[in-house]
Amino acid sequence: MADPVDDDLVVLRPEGLYCPPGDFFIDPWRPVARAVITHAHADHARRGHGAYLATAVSAGVLRARLGDIALQGLAYGEAVVVGGVRVSLHPAGHVLGSAQVRLEHRGRVWVASGDYFTSGHEGDANPTCTPFEPVRCDCFITESTFGLPVYRWRPQAELAAGINAWWAANAAAGRASLLMGYSFGKAQRLLAALEPAIGPIVVHGAVAPLNEAYRAAGVALPATTMLDALAGDRTALARAIAIAPPAVQGSAWSRRLGEHADAFASGWMQLRGARRRQGVDRGFVLSDHADWPGLQRAIAATGARRVIVTHGYEAVMVRWLQQQGLQAGSFRTEYGDERLADAEPSAA
Repeated sequence: MADPVDDDLVVLRPEGLYCPPGDFFIDPWRPVARAVITHAHADHARRGHGAYLATAVSAGVLRARLGDIALQGLAYGEAVVVGGVRVSLHPAGHVLGSAQVRLEHRGRVWVASGDYFTSGHEGDANPTCTPFEPVRCDCFITESTFGLPVYRWRPQAELAAGINAWWAANAAAGRASLLMGYSFGKAQRLLAALEPAIGPIVVHGAVAPLNEAYRAAGVALPATTMLDALAGDRTALARAIAIAPPAVQGSAWSRRLGEHADAFASGWMQLRGARRRQGVDRGFVLSDHADWPGLQRAIAATGARRVIVTHGYEAVMVRWLQQQGLQAGSFRTEYGDERLADAEPSAA
């Protein structure tokens, strides 16, 4: 655990990550009066807070998921003063509207990353949201979801080619393709990778409204349809690909596709055992989190001499950081990982 210092800008409390001089929380997991939200995944954005501060571009998804909340939206880089702390939000490259939280108080700068994605491959930024931007700081609070050396993502173009080849082969064999990924963020990255000329693109009801939020924010996604629109058209279904959350596996909804092959897209598919446990025909390695080299690059780019690690392989990352001569510790948070990203009723 990170040893607190009296003037730390962020400390761990039972409700979540707390900023004492500003009297607010970042992504709290219990109800609080004032919450700064990094992004709209369910483990970071929860119901019950008195007031919310987040990026303006994430407002549509946050309200769709949390209901009628008291939300103040900021543009990236725009600053407000909360309890004497200058707060600004900066792109995290994770999902639509995702942000790092920059805190400045009495000459000190801390950054809480939330979840973030950055890649070392040319042109491999997440195409469905604003790319990650490193923010210089004294202390960086970083996620470590995939903080093991085994996690190294392949180029996105290579992944897209593999997905489209799998879909095309299924269509040629007369069977539909079911590609499962989390409704918010992952589904939209999968859609952006598809080649529409292969056949119709179907989306699950949990995915469709989130697609509209992306489109409203100016993100280009291919045309999609609902499963009902293809009911009875076996020829069209046999060429179709369906994008749906993992909860549909083996469900009545998936059986309506008729004969089909299934696949799961996740960073966890890097490990062969995870692919077996998921019980799908194919696993595609795609994550909205940074891989091991991406975490290292992001941390180095901040220039921070102190790093606090959250949710993931904390011990491995802390040990590596200390070997680099940095002051490093961890916060034990209640954030999950991308397997919990759809942990709300709308994803069923």
